Amino acid sequence: MPQLPAVGHGQAIAQLRAGMTYGDESPWLWLAGAALASGFGTGLARRYALHRQLLDVPGDARRNHQTVTPRGGGIAMALLMWLACLALAFISGQWGWALLAAGLAGVAGIGWWDDHRPLSARLRFAVHLASAGVLALAGMGFDWPLWLCMCSFVAALALTNIWNFIDGINGIAASQALLVALLAAGLMGGAGQLLALALLGVTAGFLPWNFPRARIFMGDVGSGALGYLLAAIWAMAAADGLRLGWLLALPLAACIIDSTLTLLLRMWRGEKWWQAHSAHSYQIWARKLGRHAPVTLAYALWSLLAVILAAVFLRGASLAFLPLACILWFTAGCVCWLRLRKPIPNRNPT
Repeated sequence: MPQLPAVGHGQAIAQLRAGMTYGDESPWLWLAGAALASGFGTGLARRYALHRQLLDVPGDARRNHQTVTPRGGGIAMALLMWLACLALAFISGQWGWALLAAGLAGVAGIGWWDDHRPLSARLRFAVHLASAGVLALAGMGFDWPLWLCMCSFVAALALTNIWNFIDGINGIAASQALLVALLAAGLMGGAGQLLALALLGVTAGFLPWNFPRARIFMGDVGSGALGYLLAAIWAMAAADGLRLGWLLALPLAACIIDSTLTLLLRMWRGEKWWQAHSAHSYQIWARKLGRHAPVTLAYALWSLLAVILAAVFLRGASLAFLPLACILWFTAGCVCWLRLRKPIPNRNPT
């Protein structure tokens, strides 16, 4: 009887990793698998939320809906992305992926806890701060330069909270993350591309549950996880080339502008800026129209144009003008933000 050749433990692990590495078909499997698992998992999360009475009731300062809606649907996206990070840690052998998974667990975990019972802003911020630090440490495992590790810390802290702020009407947070992930998947290669494709898949799987009619909200577990992962993906792109970081900033503009300028305006007015509110331009516009869908689609169109602009630069436009293009794009976004803040009568958006 023929004998199989003996294989040592290290060699077996290497062969297993080789079998799991990405070929021509693997990126599509990651995308399709993530989308299907996310859609199925969100359905399970909805059943759990209804059973546990995790419900958002209209009426408080932040709500922009009229019907009682379960929350916490983002747990499926967060868990799948956490598993993706662990799988990439195994495939690549880089310990930075394990730290990224740990930081993601911190952000998603505190969000999941907050979805069950309200937590203090200080506690949430402390966990976000620690998780941002973990991403900066992960950058060392990815051999990022020191300046990029520091930038990733700021990006994680900012985008984690920005995506929480932007998650105020049906579909907007998931669709914006989807478009950023779409561009990142086209810009990057290797393990970073697989992470972007996984994010593209989970957001695509979640969206039908949240748009145009919201059968469940993603909750803090979902919005925080998306923001944290987008910060990590941006840093990975910048590590591949600074121009990729500039390009990926373009579709992030809508969320960054609306959240940042609204925060600065509330601080300038002397308002309690750390408290929940519905003063973002996208929320004002939704009240003006009396509907969520047109606003979500308009923001998506803006970010899709940013993706197209990035593709133009990638395919031959002079990269010397890329920083200027980013500045002009953000400036145009600021002008749009101002125009959307005209006083309007409330029409109870749905």
